[in-house]
Parts: sequence; C-alpha cells; structure tokens
Amino acid sequence: MTDSEKSALITPWINPEERITVDFTDARDLNAQVSGCTEHVVHLIFADSFPHMKDKVSIPLRNVEVGEDQNHYTRDPKTPLQWRLRLRVDQTRPE
Repeated sequence: MTDSEKSALITPWINPEERITVDFTDARDLNAQVSGCTEHVVHLIFADSFPHMKDKVSIPLRNVEVGEDQNHYTRDPKTPLQWRLRLRVDQTRPE
C-alpha cells in the first residue's frame, strides 16, 4: 500500500471524539487520537496515565501498516458503526 493510500484511509479518523489503536514493536494496544495526516506523516496524540498530559507524536507513513481493530468499534453514536482503525508501526514507541 502506498503512502497516499494510507493517508486516504487515516484522514477520515481525524476526529477528537474518535480513538484508534496503535501497535509499536515494544508496546501494543495503545489508544490514540489522529490529529493530522499528510502523504508523508501521521500525527497522533496519546493520553496515557494522566489525561491532562498528552504525548504528541509524528510517525512517517513508510513505517505504518494500516488495518482494522476488530476488538473495538467506533465511539460516535452519530456515525455508522464500524471497526476501529489500527496502525502497526515498525519502530519502538518514541519517548
């Protein structure tokens, strides 16, 4: 899959009400919010233990595999029910 195809699949998930699942090589099943996406990079926000402290991370799309998380559904009741987006990142989680 090309980076532009990945970007086209990720862009509809830019929504502060929706979460996606992200897997790094050293951490799995992390909840994130997509804050932006270009044809080269995806911008994610992670809310970990402290909701008021958010980690903002940019990941090159060349390191990302896009799929579905068939363990979670979308959150927004106004949108049609669908599987959540899952990103598998071929790198360790950035500090």
